Amino acid sequence: MSEFQTPHQNMTETPSGFSFDNIHRNTMMGQIAADDKEGSSSSYLPQATKTGTTIVGIVYKNGVVLGADTRATGGTEVVDKNCEKIHYLAPNIYCCGAGTAADTEKTTELIASQLELLRLNTGGCQSRVVTACTALKRMLYRYQGNVSAALVLGGCDVNGPHVFQIYPHGSTAKLSYTTMGSGSLAAMSVFETGYVDNMEEEEAVELVKRSILAGIFNDLGSGSNVDTLVIRTDGTSKMDRNCLKPNESKPLRDAINRSDKLNIRSGTTTVLNSSFKPHGGISLADVTVTEMET
Repeated sequence: MSEFQTPHQNMTETPSGFSFDNIHRNTMMGQIAADDKEGSSSSYLPQATKTGTTIVGIVYKNGVVLGADTRATGGTEVVDKNCEKIHYLAPNIYCCGAGTAADTEKTTELIASQLELLRLNTGGCQSRVVTACTALKRMLYRYQGNVSAALVLGGCDVNGPHVFQIYPHGSTAKLSYTTMGSGSLAAMSVFETGYVDNMEEEEAVELVKRSILAGIFNDLGSGSNVDTLVIRTDGTSKMDRNCLKPNESKPLRDAINRSDKLNIRSGTTTVLNSSFKPHGGISLADVTVTEMET
């Protein structure tokens, strides 16, 4: 093959049914990765974004319980100590999100609006949980995992309570209980130990709280407080925001006796002079108004 000949021009050496359009790009990316290992700063290979969260969902006798921690991180820094990770989709369907905060927020907002339009077009009937799952997985699959949203979907409809696990690339699983996020292994160990079929609501809520606490105390990307949401088959739901605050700092701060000498009072800094001169001679007549283009 000559240096000016593409792989498609030499059909004898190209297996049928395969495309080699990206072979040069892949070779270049491999060279970039090799340069980065050698310490070269002339090239950049995009890296996966690391996130931290603990989200869970569980089916009990009369409904579904969802739970999440409230820590949002940016790299190694805690960006938000009280982030709300349980998102509204429909009156009977909610969703916990792990991954990039903006992706989970806007993904659930988009699907919530689609479900609302579907209810309006079908006479206002109740949204089905499997419909929300299908809409979410189709959207995520379309972007091939580039939308970083790992979701625990929970809700109750005419077919009973449901919990779905949805990965960022679009694969799903219907489970009795599930965990996702960087603290999912710690939370799953609690579920595997304490889950039984047909649990009462109080038992399910306590199990969810303990699973989120396991993620908070064993995963550096999870932390702060515990949020729970109960969705019942009778159509009611109950959000318990910050139901547990294991890392409350106020009692610790109140226990510290701060010296009164550190309080800066008015007059500590000497004012040499102060003056105020109003700018006169300007009125609305001096303002130029330009019409907007329509």
